[in-house]
Amino acid sequence: MNTKIDISNVILHTERLVLRPWRLSDLEDFYAYASVDGVGQMAGWKPHESLEESQEILTRFIEGKRTFALEYQGKGIGSLGIEEYKEEDFPELSDKQCREIGFVLAKEYWGQGLMPEAVSEVVRYLFEEVGLDVILCSHFLTNRQSHRVQEKCGFRHYAFRKYKTAIGTIEDDDTNILTKTDWLMRK
Repeated sequence: MNTKIDISNVILHTERLVLRPWRLSDLEDFYAYASVDGVGQMAGWKPHESLEESQEILTRFIEGKRTFALEYQGKGIGSLGIEEYKEEDFPELSDKQCREIGFVLAKEYWGQGLMPEAVSEVVRYLFEEVGLDVILCSHFLTNRQSHRVQEKCGFRHYAFRKYKTAIGTIEDDDTNILTKTDWLMRK
């Protein structure tokens, strides 16, 4: 079952990153990476076309209280959301405390190990501090980078699905799983 999440007062630190709630003052940083071609499409959304569009989404992030800003050297370079998973797709998890995570990183920071660093810290937070039993994470089959991040963080294949994107396409989707038991064994 989906566990209640509120990160509005949560700040996490890694070696290179601060993971914190988004602020309205992050608008320029958010637009700077969300407007770049090739970034949003990896997650099923089109590049932002205006600051107003980014502000609308940023406001949803802030009000939703479940999406971290990834801050690197004082700049917002990505996001990591703790989303509700579709309970009807996974009835076998109904007796478990679960959530699904999703992430996006500015193109100029790809390949530097920043996203596995962020995901690992959020996984730790969700298991140790929130008390989740299971975390799901999905990627389109064409998104090799996201697959590698999930693999590095201990997620393993769980199910293939079809996913309808925000831009109206249907993508083949690989849903991966990490249980608290498996995570503890990796520590």
